Amino acid sequence: MNVSMWWKALRIIPRIDRAEWLKLDIISRWLISTRAAVLLMTFFSAAIAGLLAARTGQFDLGRWLLLVFGLIFAHATNNLLNDYTDYKRGVDKDNYFRTQYGPQPLQSGLMSERELLTYAAVTGLIAIAAGVPLIVFGGTTALLLMLAGAVFVLFYTWPLKYIGMGEIAVVLIWGPLMVGGGYYVVTGLWDWNVVLASLPYALGPTTVLFGKHIDKLSQDAAKKIYTMPVILGEKAARYAVLGMIALMYLLVALLVLTGYFSPVMLVVFLALSTIKTVWGIYKAPKPAGPPADYPVNTWPLWFSATSFYHNRSYGLFLLIGLIISLFIQ
Repeated sequence: MNVSMWWKALRIIPRIDRAEWLKLDIISRWLISTRAAVLLMTFFSAAIAGLLAARTGQFDLGRWLLLVFGLIFAHATNNLLNDYTDYKRGVDKDNYFRTQYGPQPLQSGLMSERELLTYAAVTGLIAIAAGVPLIVFGGTTALLLMLAGAVFVLFYTWPLKYIGMGEIAVVLIWGPLMVGGGYYVVTGLWDWNVVLASLPYALGPTTVLFGKHIDKLSQDAAKKIYTMPVILGEKAARYAVLGMIALMYLLVALLVLTGYFSPVMLVVFLALSTIKTVWGIYKAPKPAGPPADYPVNTWPLWFSATSFYHNRSYGLFLLIGLIISLFIQ
C-alpha cells in the first residue's frame, strides 16, 4: 500500500510515467485513473443532500452512506468511460489538453483498453450495488433517478459534450439529480425546495467544467467538439462563469429571504475572499504560458483551476452553514 499516493491522488491529479505506475498498488491506480481529486465535488453534493435531510429529522445513515458510495463510484465510472470514449475517437492524440494536466490511462500507455474497461465495469457495478437497496426503498422514483444518472454517465462524453449540452448536464447532475434525488432516496420525500436549494452548489462544478472547456477552447474547436464555451466564444464564456459565480451567492440570499435557509447560511459569503483572484484571472484571456509563481503541476489548467479553488471554498462554507443550521433551528 502507498497511502501517501492515495492522499496525493485525492488532492491533485498526479503526473506519473509507466515505470512509476507499475510500482503502484491497485487503489493508487484506481484513484489516479478516475481523477479522484475531482470526486470531492460529488461528495459535497451528497453531503448537502444528507444535511438537508437531517434538517427535517428524516436522515438515515445507512441510506446516506449508500448514496455517497453510489454517487462517487458513478462519477468515477463516468471519468473512466470519458477517457475511453475520447481515446477511441482519437480526441486525446497529439499531446491534446487532457494528456497535459494528468495521465490519460490509455493515451499515456498506463493501461490497456481491456484493463480500463475492467476498472470501469467493476466501478460501475459497485455504483449499481449501492443503488439497488435505495431503489428497493424509494421505488419507481428512485429507479428513474438512477436510470437518469446512468444516461448521463454513458452519454456525457458523446454526444452531450459535443453539442453544447455537457455544461447543462452538469447543472442537472450536481443539483436536482444528486442533491434533490439524494434527498429523496434518503428520506423518501420529494421536495422542490430542496431542488432549488441544490442549484447554488450545482453551479460550482459547472464553473469548473466551463473553465476547463475555456482552457482548451481552441483545441476543442479544431476537433469539432462544440462545448458551450466554443459556441459562446472565449470572452462571453469567461463572463458567463463570473455570472454563475454571482448567482451562487444570490440564490443563497434568495433562499434566506424566503425562509428556507437560516440567515446563518450567509456564511457562504466568506468564500468571496477568493473573488479578487477569481476576477483577476477571468477578466482576461488565458496567458500563453504559466506565470513564474504558478504551480508547475497545475498548468495548463488555468480557468478550471481557478473555478475549483473558488468552488472548494464555497462548498466548505456551504456545508459549515448547513451544519450550524442543524443546531440553531
